[in-house]
Amino acid sequence: MELSIHHRLQFIFFALLSSTFLLHTTVVFYHHPITASLISFLSTHLLLTTITSLSAAFLLLLYFRSQAYPVLLLNYSCYQPPSHRECTYDLANNFLMHSARFTTSEPVDFMRNIYLKSGLGNHTYAPPFMFEKNQTPSQKNAIQEAEEGIFSSVDSLLSKTQIKPEEIDVVIVTCGGFSPSPSLSSLIVNHYKLKSDVKTYNLSGMGCSSGVLSIDLAHQVLRGGGRKIKNALVVITESITLNWYDGEERSMLVTNCIFRVGCAAAIITNDPSRRSSAKMELTQSLRTHHAADDSAYHAAFQEEDSKGITGISLTKDLIRVAGVNLREHVKILAPRVLPLNQLVMYAYSLAASILSSGQLKPVVPDFTTAFDHICVHTGGKAVIEQVGRVMKFSESVTEPARMSLNRFGNTSSSLVFYELAYFEAKRKVKKGDKMWMIAFGTGFKVGSLVWKWIQDPEPENDNPWNDSIHQYPLKSW
Repeated sequence: MELSIHHRLQFIFFALLSSTFLLHTTVVFYHHPITASLISFLSTHLLLTTITSLSAAFLLLLYFRSQAYPVLLLNYSCYQPPSHRECTYDLANNFLMHSARFTTSEPVDFMRNIYLKSGLGNHTYAPPFMFEKNQTPSQKNAIQEAEEGIFSSVDSLLSKTQIKPEEIDVVIVTCGGFSPSPSLSSLIVNHYKLKSDVKTYNLSGMGCSSGVLSIDLAHQVLRGGGRKIKNALVVITESITLNWYDGEERSMLVTNCIFRVGCAAAIITNDPSRRSSAKMELTQSLRTHHAADDSAYHAAFQEEDSKGITGISLTKDLIRVAGVNLREHVKILAPRVLPLNQLVMYAYSLAASILSSGQLKPVVPDFTTAFDHICVHTGGKAVIEQVGRVMKFSESVTEPARMSLNRFGNTSSSLVFYELAYFEAKRKVKKGDKMWMIAFGTGFKVGSLVWKWIQDPEPENDNPWNDSIHQYPLKSW
């Protein structure tokens, strides 16, 4: 392997350093009998001494070169559909009233009631098929929905970061309910004419947690790919079109009421030369999977109803499952992030709970002492409230989640990035701040990302909150 001039200078530096250290050690211990014998041996074996010193220096150099560079969020973009795609209450109501999909008015009345209590506002976005005359979802509509979100967010991202398509080494696409052939990652490779050795990954069936999990995957790939892999494009989207439920099962109708169009794209890099222009450094990532428990596995489940119509059932047990598995997740996360005083208190309460055979419940530590900002999973009003109860969060902590739900609805995997954009639009973040992103997904999965802001963010033209941030936070929700 041929070394560059820079690495040759490093080699010489560490060789001199090692030699100086050996000389200093010799002087200090010169009068020790064992040291004196060793010096005598080395003096008569000069070639062996030189080879040993250079070998030590070379191994030291390789060690430092093998250390992984920090993983950085260079930038991200969130898709904001055009205004004529707004899903107002009137549009949603007219769509249901003119749809011939329901045999009775009962499911329509149920969805209308859910929608009014959902926390969603009047300016979320619906998929293209809802604005067509026949209003019938098709594969073509689903591709259109995917292309609009992906191309818009990626175009904006590449423009902001000045990353050229040929500089992209990895493409990760997550879309839980839509997996066409060719894949969505192939769609991106084709559209942007990416290089032939680009590594691509497609994640599906992972629900709302997959945005966080896809960043974790990018982190792992960049850490394990050596110096040749520098830039990962992560595209986080979902497809509503082919997941619209036409049946009458109440647990499956809920998805029609809360899920809306959204997409985000991010560049994750390990290139140290990009640090000065990056937004944040990823300091921790954690993903826990709880599918071994049957209730967790079935809490959100895609299946056919009694009439053979496919839908995603959100069971009444979902909120409980979210709370239980959130507690399990933070048990692992807490030792990694909490300050010492909170950690000691938490460890003491865990020990007391074990000794009392579960009669005493562990105290929930104050995670706001570890983080300046928290992006709470925007799965729905009940989910946000459950997280607030379990974690003892105030309304100020859950504000970004509640406002994101109102403005954009549940955009599934991309939801935490719309929250991130809210923090930036509100000028709430600054250099040095720590941010926690947490999201849940089918399976049941919980994912966490811990970031540190490495510079003060500047206002950006493509922030999806630019046209509405002055209206938030709402006084009532």
